[in-house]
Amino acid sequence: MGKKDLIINPLIIMGISIVFIVGSIILSIPLYIGFILGIVFTMIVLIKSGFSIKELMAINILSLLEVKKLCLVILLIGATTSIWLSSGVVPTIMYYGFTYMEGINFLMAAFIIMGLVSLFMGTAVGTMSTVGIALNGIGLGLGIPAEVMVGVLISGAFIADKVSPLSGLVNLIMATVNKNYKEIIKGLMVSLIPLLIITAIIYYIIGLQYSNGDYSQLLLYKNSISEGFNTSLILLSLPVVVIVLSIVGINLIITISIGLFIGIILSILFQHMTLFEVMKGILFGYHGNTSSQQLNDMLISGGMFSMIEVILVVIGGVVLVKLFEKCGILLPLMEKLMAGVKLKTSLIIRTGLISSFMTAITCDQTVGIILPGRILQDKYKELNLDNTVLARTISDTGIIIAPLMAWNVNSFIIKSTTGISANQYAPYAVLCYLCPIMTIVVAFVLYRKHK
Repeated sequence: MGKKDLIINPLIIMGISIVFIVGSIILSIPLYIGFILGIVFTMIVLIKSGFSIKELMAINILSLLEVKKLCLVILLIGATTSIWLSSGVVPTIMYYGFTYMEGINFLMAAFIIMGLVSLFMGTAVGTMSTVGIALNGIGLGLGIPAEVMVGVLISGAFIADKVSPLSGLVNLIMATVNKNYKEIIKGLMVSLIPLLIITAIIYYIIGLQYSNGDYSQLLLYKNSISEGFNTSLILLSLPVVVIVLSIVGINLIITISIGLFIGIILSILFQHMTLFEVMKGILFGYHGNTSSQQLNDMLISGGMFSMIEVILVVIGGVVLVKLFEKCGILLPLMEKLMAGVKLKTSLIIRTGLISSFMTAITCDQTVGIILPGRILQDKYKELNLDNTVLARTISDTGIIIAPLMAWNVNSFIIKSTTGISANQYAPYAVLCYLCPIMTIVVAFVLYRKHK
């Protein structure tokens, strides 16, 4: 596709498209409609500017092909949430959790558990849709507000996207800045260690108000779980298998698929469900059927069909970004944002802003990694900054802020699996908004005297 002069300023094209997206959120209409309107508007402008319909359709088809694997993963996540419930895995974890978590600071414990599990699984949304829903159930049973609990779990889960060697995003950063994992993780530790300590302390303080609550309700929940499910330690083989497969580096789709197969078997053997009932739950969602309505409200999933809107948002976001990228809208914007940068601290702050901005407008972290990661390397070399600093800045900003935005793919998946929106849990996802602050603090501490 050759370069052509646009009839409208690129920033105006992008701005109007963003208005459509934000407008759909404000008006509470499906988010994918905002993306569709943005795509239609952008294509009309591009056609008027001389691009052919054939060229633009080729971009759209290429976008669909690039996102097909992600769409499959999203569908499998919807299925996984249902199967972890129907098989009795989540109720079993809740049952034992109610027994052993009583009296401890559960918020801090949940943050640490999610952080460790996410390191092994290598996927934030995968951790949220499996171990996350079990810990969320325990937290709700302990009387912790849902939005607080989900915010804590997100802080732990997104450690995966930031530092796990199994994370696709971490590996994308390594490939983009041409650094190996040892070099990347060494650079990340500068901001990561104080970040984890501060976040854990904050959750410990918040969790104090829930550590000495009334636990009489837990006995009722445990009895309801015992009546409604056959609990057994054998059921914990499912999360063990999923975590082990993740640790050894098995492909995510294969890992989830194996987990689904095991979950189907466990549902039939332990919960005496028919194959038809299990498949119905996988497709259309699962609803708990115990003697406690409050417990039933915790044991709900939407299944694969609940993920269709998420997939439409993903496709809309990727198509719109590809139109921006191929038609030369994003690169001039980045060049303007980097104009006049001569200080190391300024470069790091601008990098964080660019990465965050790209993640925000594209609804996914990928562009927030690739564009600044590729384009800014020469600028980092010019100011004598190593690419590990570039990697850390992107990791601390564009990657970690993703679940805070209501229109982001991650927040959509989280809402589908937990029922809690980004607007509700964002104030409690401490790590996600403390991380960008930390990287700015580190920049001033290390480089404020260097030009």
